[in-house]
Amino acid sequence: MNIEMKFTAVYRKVPEGYVGFVQELPGANTQGATLEETKANLEEAILLVLEANRELSEESLRGQEVIREPIAVSK
Repeated sequence: MNIEMKFTAVYRKVPEGYVGFVQELPGANTQGATLEETKANLEEAILLVLEANRELSEESLRGQEVIREPIAVSK
């Protein structure tokens, strides 16, 4: 399944380089020595948070009868 989602990335300059986070996705945050490194790290953090959330959801639903279907959200 290949889905494109759009988030708002926020980057802040700090003495060590940059920190970045995603406004809409708690837990997706990172840091890097350069802005480019921070952007790459943030993409990886987003994927890891989404994967972890999916695994937690699967675990909590194990053994239950549920309905799953794709949902598209646009603004």
